Amino acid sequence: MSTLNKNSPPKCISFSGIDGAGKSTQIEALCARLKEDGLQILLIVFWDDVARLTKIREATGHHIFKGEKGVGTPLSPINRRDKNVRSWFMTSVRLFLYTIDAISVRKAIDRALRSEVDLVIFDRFIYDELANLTLSNPAIRLYVRLIMKFVPRPQISFFLDADPIQARARKPEYPIEFLHVNRHSYRVLNELIGGMTVIAPMSIRAAEHAILRHTKKEISFSIPPRTSQSLVVREIGSKSAGGNEPFTAHPNVD
Repeated sequence: MSTLNKNSPPKCISFSGIDGAGKSTQIEALCARLKEDGLQILLIVFWDDVARLTKIREATGHHIFKGEKGVGTPLSPINRRDKNVRSWFMTSVRLFLYTIDAISVRKAIDRALRSEVDLVIFDRFIYDELANLTLSNPAIRLYVRLIMKFVPRPQISFFLDADPIQARARKPEYPIEFLHVNRHSYRVLNELIGGMTVIAPMSIRAAEHAILRHTKKEISFSIPPRTSQSLVVREIGSKSAGGNEPFTAHPNVD
C-alpha cells in the first residue's frame, strides 16, 4: 500500500475504456467520495490537457473523413470518423501523433508530481490511444512496449470494461462493430503491458464501490486537510486527460 502524506509526491490514477464506459461518471464519484479525506485533486483531461495538434486532428476527422462534430447523446446521436478509420496511412499518422502525445504525458506527469496536490487523476491516458492500434501486428506491439518504457505509469490504472451495446446507448458516436473491436483491443493491451485494474461490467453503484475499495487498498488517504475546504479539485487546460499487479473487480462487491 502506498501512503499519502503532506510531504510526499502526489499519487496518480488513470481511467480508461471505450466511449460510453462511464469514465467521467466514476471519476466524479471518486472525487466526491475522497472529499471525506480532505484531498486536493488535480484532474487532467487527456484530450484537453495532454493531446497535441488536437485542432488539426478534429478537422481531419470532420473535413476529410466526413465525421460529425460534438459529443453524442441518446437524444442526439452522431457519427464520428477518426480513431475508427483504419488504414496503413492512418496507422503511420497515429504512430507519429501518439509519440508526440507520449512526450506530452511524461511532461504532464512531471509537472503534476511537482504540484501541491495529493492525488492526480487522468481522464483517459496513453492507453486509450494505444488501444486504437492493430495490436496483432508485431511491429505495433514493439512500438507499444517502447512507449510504455518511456511513459511513467500511474499507481492505479483503471480499465472500465463495458458492454458495447450499453456503452453506445449512453454515448452514441461510433458504430457498434468498432466498439467491440476497441473493447477487445483494451484487453489485448492489458495482456501485452500488464498492470491495469479491470472493472468488469456492472451497475454504476457497484463500480463506484469496486473503484473506491481498490483505490483505498492501494493508497492510504489518512492525511490532515491542508485547506479549509474538504476537497479542492483543480483542472488544467483551457477547456473546463506503475506496474501494479492486475486486479479484476466483479459485480458481487460489497
